[in-house]
Amino acid sequence: MGSQIRDKPASKTNEKFKEPESFKVILLNDHYTTMEFVIEVLMIIFHKNAEDAQKIMLDVHRKGRGIVGIYTWDIAATKTEQVHAAAKANEFPLRCVVEPA
Repeated sequence: MGSQIRDKPASKTNEKFKEPESFKVILLNDHYTTMEFVIEVLMIIFHKNAEDAQKIMLDVHRKGRGIVGIYTWDIAATKTEQVHAAAKANEFPLRCVVEPA
């Protein structure tokens, strides 16, 4: 007895999927957090190499803010929480914010 089930092509073969929204994580300057701690945060939490971490840290220091990276919302929010937890644990007021990319 033959099977009655047949493969049917999807009715919407040209369906387009929306890319997830992107968000910038931005470190903010303060007058108490050491440059060394900012570099450490960039290397450990954001996996930046020493050269990139140095460049971002200098942007934060000179411009008052530095873009660390662009991520989906969940990753951006998680990394922001990690920065704030590390800063608090080390008694620094370092802050970062998430903005639409």
